Amino acid sequence: MIIPMKKVSIVILERERLEALTQLRRLGVVHLDRIEGAGEKLAALKQNAANAVQTESILSEIKLPKEFKPAEPVSLNDKKLVEKCAAVISLTEQKKSLFDRIASDAVELERFANWGSVNPADFAYLAGKGIPLVMYEIPAEKYTTIDESIDTILVSSGKKDIRFLLLSSGSERPEGLPPEAFAVPVPVCSTDELEVEIEKDKKLINDIDKELAENTVYIKQISRFKARLEKDIEFENVYSGMNKENSEENTALAWISGYVPVDSFDNLSAAAKKNGWAVVSSDPEPEDDPPTKLKNNKLVSLIYPLTNFLGTVPGYREFDISGWFLLFFTIFFGMIFGDGGYGLLIVAGTFALIMKTRKEGKPLNPGLGLLMLLGLATVAWGTVTCTWFGLSMDQIPAWLKAVSVPPLSGAYTQNYDGVHSLLTTDQNLQIFCFTLALVQLSVAHIKCIVRDIKSLKSIGDLGSLFMLWGMFYVVLMLVVSGTIFSLDKVAYGIPVGTLAILLVGGGFVMNFVFSNYEDSIGKSILDSCKNIISVILGVVNVFSDIVSYIRLWAVALAGSAIANTVNEMAGSMWGHAVLFLAFVVLLVFGHGLNIILNILSVIVHGVRLNTLEFSSHLGMAWSGYKYEPFSETANN
Repeated sequence: MIIPMKKVSIVILERERLEALTQLRRLGVVHLDRIEGAGEKLAALKQNAANAVQTESILSEIKLPKEFKPAEPVSLNDKKLVEKCAAVISLTEQKKSLFDRIASDAVELERFANWGSVNPADFAYLAGKGIPLVMYEIPAEKYTTIDESIDTILVSSGKKDIRFLLLSSGSERPEGLPPEAFAVPVPVCSTDELEVEIEKDKKLINDIDKELAENTVYIKQISRFKARLEKDIEFENVYSGMNKENSEENTALAWISGYVPVDSFDNLSAAAKKNGWAVVSSDPEPEDDPPTKLKNNKLVSLIYPLTNFLGTVPGYREFDISGWFLLFFTIFFGMIFGDGGYGLLIVAGTFALIMKTRKEGKPLNPGLGLLMLLGLATVAWGTVTCTWFGLSMDQIPAWLKAVSVPPLSGAYTQNYDGVHSLLTTDQNLQIFCFTLALVQLSVAHIKCIVRDIKSLKSIGDLGSLFMLWGMFYVVLMLVVSGTIFSLDKVAYGIPVGTLAILLVGGGFVMNFVFSNYEDSIGKSILDSCKNIISVILGVVNVFSDIVSYIRLWAVALAGSAIANTVNEMAGSMWGHAVLFLAFVVLLVFGHGLNIILNILSVIVHGVRLNTLEFSSHLGMAWSGYKYEPFSETANN
């Protein structure tokens, strides 16, 4: 459920701001309105936090050699940690500068690779003796076209270029020199010095790497320091951004606003009385946007790791569908993975992680409970459909076939228990998918009816429900079998096909008339007429939303086909000792890849059916933001 909120304003004496905020943070129940603080202290804290984040990233990326034995880290106070972060960042920047200098020097060396050793001091000495020389390069075929009046000294020749020295008589280029010849500027220092500098810089980089490696022992301290800085920044941001009177008087006031869950309001009231604060509270107005705090039992709370990962939070005035999300997502997960063998691997792996965590005395990751539930759901669905590691039916034990459910099991044909079925197993699975759609989307519309029960708008919600039920039969007729599910179908004396059309038509009329109802039926009809295209498309959307649940069958079918193909490929290697390793590698790689693809499918399809199809029928936009109180501990 979504916990109701109280909108509160807390008024304190300006001179008591620091103490009041300390007590308020210790209380940890008020979700503060967004505040933008300022000041030198806040800027310094943000800079230190940025340095800590950068330092943690730098040190975490260092790959230590196997022979490296780090020294025991010294416990550093906050001041020393600030200095440590600055030093690591400085070393990294110095290392980058050295790499840039090596690259520049290497380019310069490459420029003179065919000239041999070049020293600008030699050219300067010769110039001082009246022998000014300039280095030139020219295409090999053009060298012979140089005018004979120009004095040149051949240095070296290659297949394409020739290098020569030109005795310069002045600063101007000689007239007889072909345009293809270009002067080569002398280096800043000798090429021998460049080589020495490169080796020197490489040694410096090696020394920096060693120093950085030695600092990796401080990663945990820096990580904890970063967390403390984040809380300090939060506090200073609130402290410096609080509203306050522009007065120097001793009685000047400061105040802050936010939201408090109703089940924590008494704690705030008690703290206010104890500390002499003034608290003004009221229920949120329609234009207010309070945070969302969810509270459910331990079972329903298993879905929280997934919704936290997705970042999906219902709006304060929307539905809390955590329980329904968990129920249907668990079913979807089992159907998409579809293989009981994969489910056993998930259960075994999760159980091993739980045992390992308990042995180490660490708190259990909340996600492990969800993973165990999903693994058990996969085992259950694999049992129902008789699907185990993609094995063919003749490879599966008879007792596993016996416990499967005939209409949905691949172990049976259309004839099971002596009764001939008109539907194939795949058709039965399709019907199961569409039935899931009917159930889940019906839940959505029933919740809307209950929400609007005191308004005529609930008739529009009921019309949407009727359209859904009628469209369900239309989907069966168009997708599963037009013969079995025909318009003239009569079952138990009920004209099912005709009833379906009446439900679609009648539901459309009810929805058209009442879906926009506020205070006038006429205005509601007018609003529907203004959006007639969207209203008509809404009927089509009901059809497409039901059909979209067939993805559960289709994705599972694809996964089963991949598993079966892997088994067939590996099966040809079985019995050959030479190929045993390849047999194992192929099975592990093939089924491992299939499991990864299934995980992606769950995220894409299993999550979508809850956050899109189901939520759209609820009218949910997931527009909320999480309740995160001002507190000393990190908010989960």
